[in-house]
This record gives sequence, structure tokens and C-alpha cells, in this order.
Amino acid sequence: MNVPKDLRYTKEHEWIRTHGGEVEVGITEYAQGELGDVIFVDLPAPGTKVEQMKAFGSIDAVKTVSDLFAPVSGEITAVNESLKDNPALVNQSPYEQGWMVKIRVAKDADAEGLLSADAYEKLLGATA
Repeated sequence: MNVPKDLRYTKEHEWIRTHGGEVEVGITEYAQGELGDVIFVDLPAPGTKVEQMKAFGSIDAVKTVSDLFAPVSGEITAVNESLKDNPALVNQSPYEQGWMVKIRVAKDADAEGLLSADAYEKLLGATA
């Protein structure tokens, strides 16, 4: 299982990559594997305010529909438009091309409270 060390994680299997005061958000390799083939991603428009651990969108897969939870509070600054035409990018490249949104972080403490890669791997071990 690929768990990049430079990312932070939620218990709900979202990840963030920090770029200054902004984070890129996606779902983990584990999450996309559990969902199966992703067929649609419903994401909010830039400018939408999100609150940490509240649903901000959904992901439709062959097996199920699942909510996406904001790892941090803030404002959506960008949406991965490539997912409209090719939602399978979430399966093919969950940590690179399959990112979903970028959020301007409202509170730095939100990101600091997320799981490290090691802690996330331990969580996966407990769920396996």
C-alpha cells in the first residue's frame, strides 16, 4: 500500500499536501481501492467555504457512493477539472493526477491535527 510520507491523512482516508497556506486534497490509495472504479466526482465550486470534517462533496463508484470530508476548514480555491471527463484518475493516480480540490486553510492547527503517514499506516493495519 502506497502511503507517501510527505502527506497528512484523515481517519476517513483523505490526504492533504501542503503548499504554503493552501492544501491539495484527495483520497488515499486504500480508499480508492475500497470504492472500486470511480465513475463520478461531485465537487464544490471555487469560493465555497468548507468546515473541517464536514462533507464537501461525494464520489460515485461502481460499488457505492461516498461522502468526501474536508480535512481542514477554509475556502476552495481550485477544483481538479480533469476529473469531470476522467474520474478514473482517482483510481489511476490518487496522489498526483487524482487530487480533487485545493483549499486555502483558515486555521493551521487543522492540518497539524491530522495523521502522519506512520499513524495512517497503523490505522490501516488496524482495519485490515
